[in-house]
Amino acid sequence: MKPTYSSEKIAILGAGAIGQLVFHQLSRLTQGVALILRPDVTTSTHSSKSTKELEPELTFLPLSGEAEQHQARLIQADDKAALKELDLIIVCVKAYQVQGALTPLLAHLKTSCHLLLLHNGLGPHLELTPLLEGKGLHLGLNLGLSLGTTSQGAIKQAPWQVKQTGTGLTQLGHHAGTEMSASLKQLLLHAIPDSQWCSPILPMLWQKLAVNIAINPLTAILNSRNGELAKPQYRKLILALLDEVVTVAKHEGIELEKAALTERVFSVIKLTANNFSSMHQDIHHGRKTEIDAINGYLIKRAKSYGLSTPKNEEIVNKIIVLESKATAD
Repeated sequence: MKPTYSSEKIAILGAGAIGQLVFHQLSRLTQGVALILRPDVTTSTHSSKSTKELEPELTFLPLSGEAEQHQARLIQADDKAALKELDLIIVCVKAYQVQGALTPLLAHLKTSCHLLLLHNGLGPHLELTPLLEGKGLHLGLNLGLSLGTTSQGAIKQAPWQVKQTGTGLTQLGHHAGTEMSASLKQLLLHAIPDSQWCSPILPMLWQKLAVNIAINPLTAILNSRNGELAKPQYRKLILALLDEVVTVAKHEGIELEKAALTERVFSVIKLTANNFSSMHQDIHHGRKTEIDAINGYLIKRAKSYGLSTPKNEEIVNKIIVLESKATAD
């Protein structure tokens, strides 16, 4: 029997598919996991919502087994008292939303609160670390920051209903500030299936970045499922993209083995052959993509070392055109 946890106060910022999936997984072991309403969707006062609306029942449809219901408490971004109680905030918004969604909350968190970023791509950790350090100097805080990545799959079928679409590895690890408490680490690793604590975490995130660089934009450009990329005509381009990843990562002090990375990318293509990537879905639904935190992040890091990344730049330019057309329609 798995242990249960009752003392840790956890909230998830971002009630998308992955945010709700993690909410349900945590709710199996601990009571009172909350969801923080993003500042751009919050209402001015609690009184404007009924108790039912502030404590909705969320439905989870796992890959196997019966549907589950877990009740959530909604915390508004301006609820200082509720924010002050939190021990951990798991940030599951899009990469480009992280700073805007999190910054208004920082001044209201207690000294020991920990932050965990769980999104596609890289970049927000570089923007956030100096901000946390600045807040620490000004407010006497020393907030800890951990980073993570997950290959679990889920889709939202209704505002408060999420369906799991795939299992996968979840990797978490410390990045800056105070270390996450042992009890919170234990809770996360018990709650999230196939999860591991990695030290250092950045090499794992670069491996996931490489997979995203090779798959996400190409499927968006081709308007295809992931499996299309297994065709021989795309191999040369994928290898060229990965060459640039390996080169830039080396300058970052991260050694990526090209053969192993290539094998991982094509394994993911095979295992997710019937899936549409998140970037494909963003283009399809006329949403802003995370290209800046994926291929765009690689390009920015490359420029800081005076390196060129022509293949990734070509891909980014194509996505920008597609994104402009999609969001204009």
